[in-house]
Amino acid sequence: MVSTQIAVIAPFDRVPNEIIEHVAFFTATLGRPGPPADLISLQLVSRRFASTLSTSTNPHFYVLIFRAKFDAEAYFRRLGPEAKISENVVRELKRRFTLLTRFRGLQHSKVTLKTKEMLWMAYLMMLENDGLNERTLRKYGRLDSWLRNFWFDPEGASFATYALGDNLWPPDSEFSTLAMWLFWLLLKPEEYLVLDEQTFRSIVSILKLIALGAHKYPVTQPEWIEFLPPSPLRNTTPTSYASYPLLVAPPLAAPAILSYLSLAPKSVNKADTFKNSPLAPSGIWQMLREEAEALSAEEEDAEAFKLGNLDGVWEGLFTYTEFTAYAALLSGAPPPTLHRTLVARHQQTWKLREYHLLGPEEPNEPQSGNTNSNTNNTAQNVPDRYRPLSMGDPLRAYLPTGVDISRCPGLLSVPTTDPPNPLTSNASPPPTTAQDEIEPVAQTAYQRRVRDVLIKGEGHSAWGQFKLVGRVRPYDGFVSLSKEYLDGDRGKWLYRGFLVGDKYGSFTGRWRDTLSPAAVPGYEGCFFMGRRRGGGMDV
Repeated sequence: MVSTQIAVIAPFDRVPNEIIEHVAFFTATLGRPGPPADLISLQLVSRRFASTLSTSTNPHFYVLIFRAKFDAEAYFRRLGPEAKISENVVRELKRRFTLLTRFRGLQHSKVTLKTKEMLWMAYLMMLENDGLNERTLRKYGRLDSWLRNFWFDPEGASFATYALGDNLWPPDSEFSTLAMWLFWLLLKPEEYLVLDEQTFRSIVSILKLIALGAHKYPVTQPEWIEFLPPSPLRNTTPTSYASYPLLVAPPLAAPAILSYLSLAPKSVNKADTFKNSPLAPSGIWQMLREEAEALSAEEEDAEAFKLGNLDGVWEGLFTYTEFTAYAALLSGAPPPTLHRTLVARHQQTWKLREYHLLGPEEPNEPQSGNTNSNTNNTAQNVPDRYRPLSMGDPLRAYLPTGVDISRCPGLLSVPTTDPPNPLTSNASPPPTTAQDEIEPVAQTAYQRRVRDVLIKGEGHSAWGQFKLVGRVRPYDGFVSLSKEYLDGDRGKWLYRGFLVGDKYGSFTGRWRDTLSPAAVPGYEGCFFMGRRRGGGMDV
């Protein structure tokens, strides 16, 4: 009698791999944000399930999970083809959820050996945010709560509350800088306006010190008096995070100013609060890159300053404190001096027009690269009419004495993007540029020809009408504007800052007097301007 053995296949082993992956994908991605922990249960069903869902045998499956959990396009674009390799994506997926879990578990935001990496990860995720990253940081990482503890808890790792108790200024460190930028990018003013009065005042007091303490917290690095970058950059320590190129944390001042001006109006009018840009500011990313000692040639699709972003009507406010109190601060008075000082706020409106100095057309060159390289690397044989202006007085926005922007040869006003069929208007008949149609401002061919970006405009505030002239620092997008009131009694003032959030974001920074020498601290205040979204160009 012949015995036969029939292999019995377990029912689950008959399920096709495609079905297993579909079930696993929906199991991992449906529900609350967080790591795909529910996959463990599926992997325990059988060895075949475990093999099919293993990171080593099926890394492509986890690429799909990465794309479902995080905003992947900007990440892949910035890091290039190697970032898309499945094994590298799996490694990044594990790294992110490991660090996000640390945010959830830390008490009082204590600084650990991993804190720096955690903050850089969260900050870069917000710069790449298109919705998924922020959702994961909030819902799973609970980053907004972590940041509140970091900055405002008596035991918070920023030591800000501790410093105030000792009449000291809050520390300005890489940890503090990244945490303040994250605080602003995740800020929802309505969550703070419902706090009790004492807690709210404590929070605003810390933000007030950083926003108004211009002599302690610079608005830019390198210093604002330098138009061209020093080599190498001073007081900067590039950071290497994961596979990203070397980065330098941006200055602490801008997000502190925006946060302070968003929360301070509670006692005046809650409707005055300002909202941060809903989209990630790609300009900040390039600013990080170009302030580092080593730049990567891969990042050619983003620039520190996007041409055309300043053109239009802006509305906002500026603040100022009592002159005697601020003078005392410059003489070494402790932070409580600023706490006891009243802060006045005035609304203002600007109408700005960009002007671009264009170089000659170079049709035979490849259509790649960025504006900033052209600005700084002018060939020796280029005629003077194509060269950028020389560096002028930093107290007059780097403009040389006697320059009239509207009459500079070679300048074109920025091609407007408002009408359906954009046209380019000439600031003056430019003898150095043909009178044919100019490419739209967003096109690379046009960007490559831009040698200098100048600004001219006018506006008004409660102090009267004024005119504005300015210039954009080429390598990091730092904007300087000279503001001169038509009534001479109000004098001249210098506004310096960055665009945060690109075209529909905020222009924020500090103003200062122009009577004090540029090399010494002067009388300063902060300002915020947001683009008018309708209502025409009238000011």
